[in-house]
Amino acid sequence: MYQHGKRPTIASRHGMVAAAHPLAAAAGARVLGNGGTAFDAAVATAATLNVVEPYMSGLAGRGVATCYIAKERRIRCLDFVAPIPLNFPVDKLSRRDQLMRGALPVGAPGNLAGWCELIQSHGRKKLPELFAPAIAIARDGFRLIEFNIEEIRAAGPDLANHQALYPEWSRVYTGGQGTVSPGFILKQPDLARTLEALAQEGPGLLYGGALGQKIIDRLSELGGCLTMDDFKAVKPNWVDPATADYRGYTVNVPPPPCEGFQYLLTLRILEGFDLAGTKRNSTEHFDTVLRAIRLAAGVRIATGVPSRQKLAEILSDSFVEPLRARVRDGQPIVGPTEQWTPMEGQAAAQEESHTTSFSIADSDGNLICVTQSLGSVFGSAVVVPGTGLCLNNFLYWADVNPDSPNRVKPGGALPMCMAPSVVTKDDRPVLALGTPGSYGILQTQPQALVQYLDFGLPLQQAIESPRARLTDGREVLLEARLEMEVHEALRQRGHSVTSGPAWTMKVGGMQGVAVDPETGIFTGGCDPRRDGYCVPA
Repeated sequence: MYQHGKRPTIASRHGMVAAAHPLAAAAGARVLGNGGTAFDAAVATAATLNVVEPYMSGLAGRGVATCYIAKERRIRCLDFVAPIPLNFPVDKLSRRDQLMRGALPVGAPGNLAGWCELIQSHGRKKLPELFAPAIAIARDGFRLIEFNIEEIRAAGPDLANHQALYPEWSRVYTGGQGTVSPGFILKQPDLARTLEALAQEGPGLLYGGALGQKIIDRLSELGGCLTMDDFKAVKPNWVDPATADYRGYTVNVPPPPCEGFQYLLTLRILEGFDLAGTKRNSTEHFDTVLRAIRLAAGVRIATGVPSRQKLAEILSDSFVEPLRARVRDGQPIVGPTEQWTPMEGQAAAQEESHTTSFSIADSDGNLICVTQSLGSVFGSAVVVPGTGLCLNNFLYWADVNPDSPNRVKPGGALPMCMAPSVVTKDDRPVLALGTPGSYGILQTQPQALVQYLDFGLPLQQAIESPRARLTDGREVLLEARLEMEVHEALRQRGHSVTSGPAWTMKVGGMQGVAVDPETGIFTGGCDPRRDGYCVPA
């Protein structure tokens, strides 16, 4: 039966872009319509997100992508998360909050290198054409929509406490006023010039060139540790995915050091339960899923960065069956969900969830899901004068606890809690699905997939369904659209449930594209918890 007040189903035979802002989705769809591949469209979408979602991602951030490459008939992942800086003073650090703002948490930008690798390997277009929409919007300006206003307003008071960072941030994003109001038109002429220069000169302008030096000089003034050697070490890597089978489908995510394997382990645990035989959104449904998520998070934290062999062991039946038994026993499950914490205490839950994810399909059969970030809202809050670039704070996500077995090392890999996914059926791609949400990413993905595969909801409805966010200990934030009787019943089963608002971005902001393998029709799904939008080609 038709339901009023719901987003319509967006479908196309020629291509689909699902992104976190309508202007970015439109930019990607325009590229598809002009003969570009999904990889070309991904770069146009990503560059435009830099302009219209400047607090979430940008070319000075980092990310990962999972792709079905039609000409190769296989899934590949592109990792563009750069190593820990060689001079990162980990021995002088012990807490994450030492790395929130300023120059020290800035890691070498990986996104631009990743974008360029996508089009060099599998694109048809060049940077000038792909950056053109972003350049035009940055130069001419765009009217802020509701979520833009909310994010910029919320960031202002915090950033005002950082005297060395605030003036340039305020000038670039608020016209020097420190806040914005409905109707505000955001123009970013410095960013437009930076994108124009990169389009003409290529990524060498950043990696070893004048733009990179300008960034390093500013960071040096502020006490940073990045050097040009760190910029030159940025090398996007194509790797084979980590995989798990679920209900006759294969779920593909980037392998370690990406932490997406928590998502896979959650699915392996849930494979042992007949969720479809329960009532959707019931106590039994949510209790089973939440318990599986918390157990999988504990394994991920205890394991660190597993080898391929170790990961295969973690996903094996012999390892998973005791975890299924633990779900069944009904006893409360207590444990961390973020990073390693000492047994005698739990760390405070982290509120940072400022990332973006988009999914794109083209008529050639390519399917790509990209998740990228600045780390936190406006990243490090270092906006390099004259460039319009807001730098990441990715090292905030580094485990610097001196007692942790997962403590990072200078020059080493940085594990990241991202999980852009492509799902296949009989080796054919059927779904690209990704979300922002910090460590909640690894929780949101299985919750939405259960709604889609176990309960058979259309993609848009699966994304809209109520979700939960687990944090350390027994804590669970649960959207209020789930019946209050379920909230109370979950408390009785040992979950420390906080009843949240009806909709909250703390449970993600998911974008996806489904492919009907019989008809080839693409269906988009976007999250109303953010400014998600689907645009067909």
